[in-house]
Amino acid sequence: MWDAFAARYERETFIEVEPLTDASDADELTFDPQANNETNRISLRVLSHQSGHILLMARLDNLGKGAAGVAIQNLNLMLGAPEGAGLTA
Repeated sequence: MWDAFAARYERETFIEVEPLTDASDADELTFDPQANNETNRISLRVLSHQSGHILLMARLDNLGKGAAGVAIQNLNLMLGAPEGAGLTA
């Protein structure tokens, strides 16, 4: 799963797939929920789970990457402007 995400988003300006880590190294202290505040970025983390399932965690600033950020990003694409014009990466 991590390989698929990493390959799909490797060239995306606003999407980061965090390095693969062992789930035993991950807890609420290793995932700073405010790291992307005031940006248009989203970070994805793939974790294995002891149940055999995969956990996908996403961190974003819902005001920056929310409707306002997406609207600016889409407007830039429609106008042929650089995708990140006016946005904080």
